[in-house]
Amino acid sequence: MIEHPLKPLYNSESKTLILGSFPSVKSRELNFFYAHPQNRFWKVIASIYNSPLPTTIEEKTKLILDNNLALYDVIYSCEIHSSADSTIKNVTPSNLTKVIKNSKIDRVFVNGKTAEFYYKKYTEKALNIKAECLPSTSPANANFTLEKLIEKWKIIK
Repeated sequence: MIEHPLKPLYNSESKTLILGSFPSVKSRELNFFYAHPQNRFWKVIASIYNSPLPTTIEEKTKLILDNNLALYDVIYSCEIHSSADSTIKNVTPSNLTKVIKNSKIDRVFVNGKTAEFYYKKYTEKALNIKAECLPSTSPANANFTLEKLIEKWKIIK
């Protein structure tokens, strides 16, 4: 069983919550969201908000918070082989109540189908906020070019 190593990234002004499924091996190693160099998350967010591509944790944090976003994952702990979402089992969902209560979040977007599945299964009723599923920024999602991802993700702005 692997426990989520990160705290939710948000502040009192956050309005839009973006949820992944569970951090990759690289994200767990580097102790930050979407840390795998092939993941296109930071390129997508930087493009949408006309920002330079953040490289440090501080720059990434600033990009998220300056744009009233919040980041976390649907799953708090699970069994997972490597970073493969398809191997996830024995899930404990993240408790997002504190995040919602201490922010202005009224919109939720999930990064990919796995996050959508677990959000609907465990979290949607508790938060009473429907999530919109966006195409995964993972390198495993080869169906979407960076340009297509940016186009789909613009809805968060």
